[in-house]
Amino acid sequence: MSDHDVILVRHGQTEWSASGKHTGRTDIPLTELGRRQADALREMLHHRPFARVLASPLMRAWQTMERAGYGDVAVATDDLMEWDYGEYEGRRTDDIRVDVPGWSVWTHPVTGGESLSDIGARADRVIAQANAEDGPVALFAHGHLLRVLAARWIELPPEAGRHLRLDTATVSVLGWDRENRVLRQWNESCHLRSLDPVS
Repeated sequence: MSDHDVILVRHGQTEWSASGKHTGRTDIPLTELGRRQADALREMLHHRPFARVLASPLMRAWQTMERAGYGDVAVATDDLMEWDYGEYEGRRTDDIRVDVPGWSVWTHPVTGGESLSDIGARADRVIAQANAEDGPVALFAHGHLLRVLAARWIELPPEAGRHLRLDTATVSVLGWDRENRVLRQWNESCHLRSLDPVS
């Protein structure tokens, strides 16, 4: 069994993440602030070498990875793509709740999209791939997918990801305490504090 860290990096800000819209497979770029957040990740990660760098092929995650300095080594994997939100794509939770009171992506069916078990299965495949490496692994991906992945890392069901808030361009670390998989660091944003929040 491997005992190295897995570094999670959520992509930088997009127009939809700033406005709270569910952004699954819609392929939108980073905002100006999102690009500066991604540039700040380069300093945060200090060009740290990884045994493997995996990234979602969606533009916002791929741009973040490239600006963080790993464009020459990263491998794209569809398993790191964001949740397919089906008919809820591009909609805010408050707007959905007008039609479906109490709706949450964590508790209600995602009509026309992926189920929580689908996302959990993808997360499990990524975890298995990361654990097959001989050193630390970096994953550049999306908020909900990474929250599910972290829940699965600590052997919780996918829906436990609802308890793990994850902001744009943050860094989190999954690791080990002896034989137990643990969350070593979560939602670290110290590298973003000097950035002007206006996009």
